[in-house]
Amino acid sequence: MSIKIIGAGFPRTGTTTLKRSLETLGFKRVYHMKELLVNPDMLAYWKTLDETGTTDWESLYRDFDGTVDFPGYPWYKQHMKQYPDAKVILTVRDFESWYKSVTNTVFTAGPQTPGEKIKMMGKLLTSSRARKVVSCIKFFKKVFFAGEFEGRFQDKSYAQARWDAHIEEVKNTVPEDKLLVYDVRDGWKPLCEFLGVPEPSEPLPHLNKKENFKEMLPKLMKGQMV
Repeated sequence: MSIKIIGAGFPRTGTTTLKRSLETLGFKRVYHMKELLVNPDMLAYWKTLDETGTTDWESLYRDFDGTVDFPGYPWYKQHMKQYPDAKVILTVRDFESWYKSVTNTVFTAGPQTPGEKIKMMGKLLTSSRARKVVSCIKFFKKVFFAGEFEGRFQDKSYAQARWDAHIEEVKNTVPEDKLLVYDVRDGWKPLCEFLGVPEPSEPLPHLNKKENFKEMLPKLMKGQMV
């Protein structure tokens, strides 16, 4: 399928909410980091994109017509080249709340205590799937924290500078008529106007808040979509 929506926003900017909202509006399936964790064999396509600037797009996006969050967002320019008719959505939120959310969730994803580390070691020794999922998480941390933030995410002022620079880069790169800068707190109206579709009667689904992240991650590692 051809990708119709390209998400250019950082993780933890309402991308899970955007994924579900787009699917509610009739987009068949929208790719998201969750899809990669449930299907970790797809990592090969993303590594190829990282290394070469392109990939087997048809195989990667079979049955999908949108992509948001990581792993798609770092390569939004390559996506635009591959899918020139697609629209781009840049999800944003207040920096302070975003920084706190990332710090409390994906920055500390994985075992933290000695007991959790021993338990994870056991899983890695006995489960090939667990090893593949961990490889996906390591890829994310390499591209996002080591790459996007140059290993300086904990330097808050630097992180904000990178945050601001990314937003400005997207605005300067994407033609105005193809770009929506979107805060999911604004609800259906700007999203539906941008896409030219009627607003649903039900409220916009606000999903994947920080309080359920630790409960969600183990399910994804087992291959359960949440």
